[in-house]
Amino acid sequence: MTESWTMVLVNWYKENKRILPWRKTRNPYFIWISEVMLQQTQVDTVIPYYERFITRFPTMYDLARADEDVLLKEWEGLGYYSRARNLQAGVREVTERYGGIVPRTKRELLNVKGIGPYTAGAILSIAYNEPEPAVDGNVMRVISRLFRIEEDIAKAKTRRLIEDRLRPYMPADQAGEFNQALMELGALICKPKNPLCHECPIASFCRAYKEDVQTKLPIKLKKQKTKLVRYAVLVLQSGEDRFYIQKRPSEGLLAGLWEFPMFEIKEGADEVNFKARFLKSKPVRTSMKVKHIFSHLKWELTVFYGYCGSEETISRAGKWVTRTALSDYAFPVPHQKIIHHLDRVIP
Repeated sequence: MTESWTMVLVNWYKENKRILPWRKTRNPYFIWISEVMLQQTQVDTVIPYYERFITRFPTMYDLARADEDVLLKEWEGLGYYSRARNLQAGVREVTERYGGIVPRTKRELLNVKGIGPYTAGAILSIAYNEPEPAVDGNVMRVISRLFRIEEDIAKAKTRRLIEDRLRPYMPADQAGEFNQALMELGALICKPKNPLCHECPIASFCRAYKEDVQTKLPIKLKKQKTKLVRYAVLVLQSGEDRFYIQKRPSEGLLAGLWEFPMFEIKEGADEVNFKARFLKSKPVRTSMKVKHIFSHLKWELTVFYGYCGSEETISRAGKWVTRTALSDYAFPVPHQKIIHHLDRVIP
């Protein structure tokens, strides 16, 4: 196989690429933000978040100084909130150690919190035009088929193998366009199921296509079965318009976000047993059920609505806020659904 497929691909990209806001800049900070947001999130979802985020935090110093609650509110709904915290931590490192200038070497970038091989490759190639591969899921799929690589792409060694395979083919003067072309081909043409091989600009170079095994590649081990966790959630009202919310722990799933009190329901347990721990004799009624799937587990929430006459302190991590003020706090998606439902259940 010759290097000619690289320029065929780059030329296809230039003629067919989607117009996306982060493709209009070479600002390494903005590219860093976009690449973090695009991890495990679809492009159409990311666009408005990206545009709001760079408006709210136009420089690394703005993001470095931001309060965590403000950061999480801007990220609310994107999910995988550790991405936001790691991004801010990394930005703080760059402002403190490098004077706000994103490093230009892979070694330095990989020492920044939250930056792995893919993000480092994307920043180096797109912002600085350094010939460094940026291998994400789309690229692994394309290259697995192009070279018929029959290794499990869930393994780190396969990503390194693909990086090594790509390096000799990277055009030194168009590294950013080449990496983005591979990503774009994977997103639009070389899809996981039913790849559009008849529309692929490099189909004539593709071993998997020639040997009719494109739908069998890439090889990836099945994910672990999603775990189901059931919770009882209490929406507690005081007065006419005040609700009790509490902050989640600073570490773990959805760390630092706000929520209505939640209690895990063990298998075989009565859903209203939690009243003895929280409400004692206060009346409670079932309000709604909410389901939400994360990458590794599924939440099934049964929501209860209760009313108390006095604003007692439930926990040190909590506070009473008005219905309108709820919008000032960052909530996980399942609790956002509960907030949207409040108008129907509040007398």
